[in-house]
Amino acid sequence: MPFTNLAGFIEHLESQNQLVRIKEPVSAELEITELTDRVCKGPAGDNKALLFENVPGYAMPVVTNLFGSAQRMAWALNVHDLEELNHRLAKLIDPKLPKGLHEAAQRGKELLKVVRAIGIKPKKVKKAPVQAVRITQGDFLNALPVLKCWPQDGGRFITLPQFISRDPQTGIRNVGMYRLQVIDSSRLLVHWQRHKGGADHERSARRLQKDRIPAAVVLGGDPASMWCASAPLPPDIDEYLLAGYLRGSPVPMVNCLTQPLEVPAEAEIVIEGVVDPNEHLPEGPFGDHTGYYTPVEPFPVFHVTAVTHRQNPIYPATVVGIPPMEDLWMGKATERLFLPLIRLFLPEVVDINMPAEGVFHNLVLVSIKKKFPGHARKVIHGMWGLALLSLSKAIVVFDEWVNVQDLSQAAWQALGNVDWARDTVIVQGPVDQLDHAASQSSFGGKIGIDATAKLPEEGYPRVWPTVIAMDPAVKAKIDQLYQRLQSAR
Repeated sequence: MPFTNLAGFIEHLESQNQLVRIKEPVSAELEITELTDRVCKGPAGDNKALLFENVPGYAMPVVTNLFGSAQRMAWALNVHDLEELNHRLAKLIDPKLPKGLHEAAQRGKELLKVVRAIGIKPKKVKKAPVQAVRITQGDFLNALPVLKCWPQDGGRFITLPQFISRDPQTGIRNVGMYRLQVIDSSRLLVHWQRHKGGADHERSARRLQKDRIPAAVVLGGDPASMWCASAPLPPDIDEYLLAGYLRGSPVPMVNCLTQPLEVPAEAEIVIEGVVDPNEHLPEGPFGDHTGYYTPVEPFPVFHVTAVTHRQNPIYPATVVGIPPMEDLWMGKATERLFLPLIRLFLPEVVDINMPAEGVFHNLVLVSIKKKFPGHARKVIHGMWGLALLSLSKAIVVFDEWVNVQDLSQAAWQALGNVDWARDTVIVQGPVDQLDHAASQSSFGGKIGIDATAKLPEEGYPRVWPTVIAMDPAVKAKIDQLYQRLQSAR
């Protein structure tokens, strides 16, 4: 079920009754956001992708909430459900030696599929649908139905981009999802936070005394590529290689018209340009995924040199705000896909959950196979040392039998199992740049909580109580009685 472009994904969603076409006029200023927000927070049966076909002042339709459910997010990444991402990658990177020839052969087949999907490099093409229309001078941006999402936003923001740049020193490509504020018809502001790959490119360019970073803003394309821009990959791994693995074939790429970069050939729209690492302007405010407005801060200017697009492009956007929103499911896909990689470094981890209420970085729930005193603290510090998990403000560790996806059960265990004077670890360290509670930008307090059953060596001299559970024989007997009572109603 891999999709090669946005139109194919939209067609599939419509065939599955997961897309609503809205023919009534709906403004790109605030109104699309309000309708999208209601759908994201409404009943599950009403939560569908929205295709706005009549956006006053613009010829292009706008699509939102493409990834706004577990099922749509799974389809986008070529799996039946998100848990399949975990199982597929876990089998692929299993460090244990295969048992017997059959298992070895199966492992070899899986690896061969990955090699074929990723390829030595992305597939290059000379002609691309995204370059059917080419604009190399004049008005670049005003034809795009860029949303103003919330009343106090500083302007219109591109919210679902694949922002492509290369490290000025190594030439390694980075693809990030950084919001972009429209200043005028030929300039954008790039909100790449200091912990992200694009910001590394900016620092590298200044160190090398370069006055421009070639860049491209890609809108649309196949849904796996769209999502991969948000994946927290190590800096030396190309996001389009991950997209190739997920979709089962390399992403076709085409050379830009005005910049020394390649972009996905099946995209809807590409904005080419250069980032000046030495030119910054005030960006924001912006109603962010934290549920608060991110205040005004200086960010670098992107100067547009060309815009290309399909003959009849669709403008994709996401709306963020008070959770739950579409980004909940984009983050859940990241969580499931990267769980096996976390286990490579912390094999005791059973499961993790980054609930919507924690807006990703504020809360991480972890279940572990506890084996020794202080094991939960080892995991807390270990997770604070793993890539962007280092920004987590609160990590709560549970015993393996606790289902961390069940917030009610997790809250019960955490609140009942913790002695706050004994079971907490409070430190100072890096936090998300969007964290408004920290006294200093990107640096603040973090807490780790050990909600596991305590051992004597952990300062618990009493006998830890047993969780209440019914006798299995009685449960089996009452199961049959309960079924009869239910059918008799």
